[in-house]
Amino acid sequence: MALNDTILKVTERIESRSETLRADYMARCERAVSAGVRRAHLTCGNQAHAFAAAGEDQGALVEGQGGNLGIITAYNDMLSAHQPFEHYPEQIRAAARAVGGTAQVAGGVPAMCDGVTQGQSGMELSLFSRDLIAMSAGVALSHNVFDSSVYLGVCDKIVPGLVIAAATFGHLPAVFLPAGPMTSGLPNDEKARVRQEFAEGKVGRKELMAAEIASYHGPGTCTFYGTANSNQMLMEFMGLHLPGASFVNPDTPLREALTILGAKRALAISALGNEYTPVSEILDAKAFVNGIVGLNATGGSTNLLIHLLAMGRAAGIVLDWEDISDISDVVPLIARVYPNGLADVNHFHAAGGLGYTISELLGAGLLHPDTKTVAGQGLAAYTREPKLRDGEVVYEGGARVSGNAKILRPFIDPFQKTGGIKRLKGNLGSAVMKTSAVEPLLHITEAPARVFHDQEAVKMAFKAGELEGDAVIVVRFQGPKANGMPELHSLSPLLGILQGRGHKIALVTDGRMSGASGKVPSAIHVSPEAVDGGVIAKLRDGDVVRVDAVNGTLEVLDSAVLAREAEVADLSANTHGTGREMFDIFRRFVGSAETGASVI
Repeated sequence: MALNDTILKVTERIESRSETLRADYMARCERAVSAGVRRAHLTCGNQAHAFAAAGEDQGALVEGQGGNLGIITAYNDMLSAHQPFEHYPEQIRAAARAVGGTAQVAGGVPAMCDGVTQGQSGMELSLFSRDLIAMSAGVALSHNVFDSSVYLGVCDKIVPGLVIAAATFGHLPAVFLPAGPMTSGLPNDEKARVRQEFAEGKVGRKELMAAEIASYHGPGTCTFYGTANSNQMLMEFMGLHLPGASFVNPDTPLREALTILGAKRALAISALGNEYTPVSEILDAKAFVNGIVGLNATGGSTNLLIHLLAMGRAAGIVLDWEDISDISDVVPLIARVYPNGLADVNHFHAAGGLGYTISELLGAGLLHPDTKTVAGQGLAAYTREPKLRDGEVVYEGGARVSGNAKILRPFIDPFQKTGGIKRLKGNLGSAVMKTSAVEPLLHITEAPARVFHDQEAVKMAFKAGELEGDAVIVVRFQGPKANGMPELHSLSPLLGILQGRGHKIALVTDGRMSGASGKVPSAIHVSPEAVDGGVIAKLRDGDVVRVDAVNGTLEVLDSAVLAREAEVADLSANTHGTGREMFDIFRRFVGSAETGASVI
């Protein structure tokens, strides 16, 4: 089928906007390619330091005949999503040796969990950790002894940070190797119910802890469709995973076989192999458009509305929220995974998963089929399903019919006709809203504002019984310059309670909401942020605010508000404790949310 007109026009618009930046980026990558094998430029002393601890691989490294694979790992054993990476380096080294190459752990990057820091001061480092991860990976690769790279990362800021690093070293091939989701535990909707009952005082902490442990119970990614699993989707749609790799559970034979195949593939596409495919050639405008299509079709995380912009810039691609919103208008929502439905990612995978999703979207002309990928066969290869035969991965035709119409539907019979990501613009600035989990009757909320400077103040007002009636809850001074733009997901239970009492409730904030957030209409990432004097800093209790995801507007109805002086908050408490002292330079130099909230 011919490519959809809107997809084509948005792609061309991105390419035109990016022309100069992309040309400069590709020229830098081409100069690096023309320099040849990097370690050939090192002195004997340089190389001796790099190979001193290589053991049985030292001879091969000195001779320099086979490719050397750099491993960037986000392994730690505190976080379930990253614990499975512990033994990946051993598997990758063995796989490299099997094809005449070598592999070394180039370096580790930090990996923090927004689930652990949710509602805590550590969350103020979360978004900044993305750029720190990119920088850490850059330090690791700066040794210039690698011919290709593999990236071990899963969660919220880790994958975007690693993509920024991979793009920066765009002359090197890059294969992303996921760990997969944990097996299904307590259903996500049941966990949410217990959280809300705890917020209402109907159950105690013992019952809450039991529900949380039953939900987050083993190695692997959390099973809801939040930012971590949206990242995995993105890597597959953009061609940086092997086909079908995203949602295979950890510690299974197929998971290990895909890791081994990924390592071999990374060497095969190096400049020393027969199919040289630098990541700069994969990360073009078409690949990013495909990723945006996938985000909309599956109801993915709003955090990627920031990360996509930052990743694109690293590859010379200039994206904006209008691109994402325009694509959303023509891409149907064909998957319902919690918080957009009751299913988790394991159920989604069993129903046909990303292979079925990509097949449907290709058939509808909503994806660029001709993008370069690490599989080397265009996006059609990602409609196939990996199977294990005699210990080796083989690919078979993927599902052509959904295994569960409550989870996955064909594009001609979607859950909704649009992807559910809407850009909002008006006299309050620019924001975004995810509507795929919000009831259509709630897509427009007009109500008096209740204004707070932090989420703790909202919780205190709720406990004091001060939040009654329809309201637009405004939580400001939560932007990247103010305090690192924390997620405000811990407000979801109490906002849900207010909804349940029959009140029309919306959230407006210059902060973020979790990828797991759903039923409360939320205008987030408001720019300009309050600390920059944005109109959100001029609001007072009682000002009537209209949040309209139908017409794409965000407005305070009394224009006299615009002439007010902006409030100035005391943010000194955000500058110290939990390591925040070390991130002052990030807060001072970070860009706005609508440009990716980056310091790079």
